Amino acid sequence: MKLDAASLIRMELASATGDGGEHHREPLSKAHAEAIELIAEVLDQGDHTPAEDDFYSRLCEATIRATRMRRALIFRYDSARRRVRAAGSFGVDVAIFADALITVESAPMAKRALELDRVIEVREGIEEELPSEYVRLLGSSMVVCSPMTARGRWLGVIIADRGGDPTPLDDEERDLLWILGKTAALASLARAATRQHEKARQLEQRIDLAREVHENVVQRLFGVSLALSTGQAIDEGTRARCVAELQRSLTELRTAVQRPLGRTSPSTQTTLAAEVHRLQQQHADLGIVVEDRRGVSVPPALEALAQSVLAEAIRNAHKHAEPTRVAVSTRTREGTFVLEVSNDGVHDSERRAGVGLRLAAIEALAAGGVLEFGARDAHAWQVRLVVPCEETAA
Repeated sequence: MKLDAASLIRMELASATGDGGEHHREPLSKAHAEAIELIAEVLDQGDHTPAEDDFYSRLCEATIRATRMRRALIFRYDSARRRVRAAGSFGVDVAIFADALITVESAPMAKRALELDRVIEVREGIEEELPSEYVRLLGSSMVVCSPMTARGRWLGVIIADRGGDPTPLDDEERDLLWILGKTAALASLARAATRQHEKARQLEQRIDLAREVHENVVQRLFGVSLALSTGQAIDEGTRARCVAELQRSLTELRTAVQRPLGRTSPSTQTTLAAEVHRLQQQHADLGIVVEDRRGVSVPPALEALAQSVLAEAIRNAHKHAEPTRVAVSTRTREGTFVLEVSNDGVHDSERRAGVGLRLAAIEALAAGGVLEFGARDAHAWQVRLVVPCEETAA
């Protein structure tokens, strides 16, 4: 694995540092080669530790081990949450940046690093280059930004500093940080390719499911419908056969819908409570509130599904209504978890669900549960997830 990863990285570097280009560099030094092998080691370990935040935190650790930096953070675009977030860190707690809203517009140095594909170093006017809350939390006098770019794609940035030491970068360290940004980008692309392969496999499963339902259940029901539509009296034997065929169809259909249907909730390292808090800040105009003073809680095995349903319910309320209050509640009783999200501000012409909610309903079925959504009264809408669970929410 190390050799393959290192070869892949060197191929990308050869492409990015070709003759005549802005990024032409001397042949890789021993330090550069060691940095590549260090990232290859992280890639190898990534196969055995699938947790996303842990993977990017180890990339940050590799950055610190290869350079004289003391702290590092990776910010990347999270397609599941549709925002830039702190994906990993070393030397600083990534949790303190969980609610930070950072974009290329709010971080000019990150935008320049990505546009120019080079390491940007800032020692003066840091507050003009990064969001004020980031500068306040980090408290650094020198910050560097290494772009995570590959094949023209902006995947994120590595933000690093010396933990209060303002010593400027030298050329070798600048090159190392650039290479580390490239390899981190390649690592991110490799993981994305793995996820795409998994989606393709799930799609194939879904096609197989559709074929199985058609060839077995649909054909059997078609035969029953023919027997019942003759207009003639049905004898007891025919009636019994029809009942048996219907029972077999129900059994096969029940078995089929309990299989993975090609769409599962993306893995998550956060909690439903944290997502509610984030959405309250992001959509202050929606009036999102938690009905129970004790807050919201979810069995760990259902966190991803609950967060997916919450996100779709909020998106549906934002798109199809003009709510002044969105209420969120959870409860777990007698082995059943229930999540309810309701909103007001629904007009007669907007009493409909988005495609996202319909897809979330498929996710609920795959988990053995059900997702209900619809009008609760003249101007209110409710989304209700009910799923069996073996664990009691904390």
